[in-house]
Amino acid sequence: MTRILVTGGAGFIGTHVAAALRDAGHQVSIVDCGHPGAHRTPLPDTVAGAPLHRADLRDRAAVAELLAGIDVVVHQAAMVGLGVDLGDLPEYVGCNDLGTAVLLAEMARAGIHRLVLASSMVVYGEGAYECPRHGPVRPAPRTIADLDTGRFEPGCPRCGSALEPGLVDEDAPLEPRSVYAATKVAQEHLTAAWSRQTGGAVVALRYHNVYGPGMPRDTPYSGVAAIFRSALAAGRAPRVFEDGGQRRDFVHVLDVAAANLAAVTATGARGGWHAYNIASGQPATIGEVAAGLARAAGGPAPVVTGEFRLGDVRHVVASPARAEAVLGFRARVGPADGIAEFAHATLRG
Repeated sequence: MTRILVTGGAGFIGTHVAAALRDAGHQVSIVDCGHPGAHRTPLPDTVAGAPLHRADLRDRAAVAELLAGIDVVVHQAAMVGLGVDLGDLPEYVGCNDLGTAVLLAEMARAGIHRLVLASSMVVYGEGAYECPRHGPVRPAPRTIADLDTGRFEPGCPRCGSALEPGLVDEDAPLEPRSVYAATKVAQEHLTAAWSRQTGGAVVALRYHNVYGPGMPRDTPYSGVAAIFRSALAAGRAPRVFEDGGQRRDFVHVLDVAAANLAAVTATGARGGWHAYNIASGQPATIGEVAAGLARAAGGPAPVVTGEFRLGDVRHVVASPARAEAVLGFRARVGPADGIAEFAHATLRG
């Protein structure tokens, strides 16, 4: 039996991760600060039968106490999403990066050598693209001028030709294009440095678009699936930004929980620092997801608005091959079934 501390274990993903670890027979304890970006109600005393400790990871004394007797840390705690504006920047860096730094320092002091990190596909920026003339290319960030006039697809940085989106793998360069993305890249770099200096093992799970029961209702920190779901619950049409053609990989939260369990237990996972895409392998457009939710909920059809958010990227679709080969993880919930179920799932208030 492995003794595991789950940080952020009262959050949307953390709750499911804690339940999967407990169901597998591990001894689980949970820490969560109850950040208002994720929680609108007081924290419970337990999650999935595991004790919950309310503490901020920036509190070194509290973290040191929580790590006593722990074998593995599963680090889910983070502020997520694009947030409200740049006024959120200090809180993102404080929660995500300083909190991670304190956790790593105390893990080193406690002699804990295994970490599972909740990373994100946002570290890639745009996904993989190929130009018919120049082969694989990295498009430049989209400009406000282009987005204002409805030119949503990035062009080849060398010739301007239309690009064909492909699958991004874990060896792709990192190019964060939002504050949240920058903090997730920093988490990866901090944990890599910790691994090199301590000899510890880090499994960084780059989640793609996670959805499922227990997502927070519509907040500036919600994922797009929850925003659509909240609109439909209120009898409103989902508002689809750009032209709805943005491609993503939506992966069910139960699969994400299974990936964390695999990261803790997989015999194929080596020491050192390694990243894995956690994705369904079945991409869909944002417009298709909105339409599927609307049909399943019996609600109004989506409205394509042409609006945009400058921090968004156009296409990010992953190759899940490495996670299957090394961790033995393969997503089991298909997007069609998962989205139909999510249309009626309970959201957290």
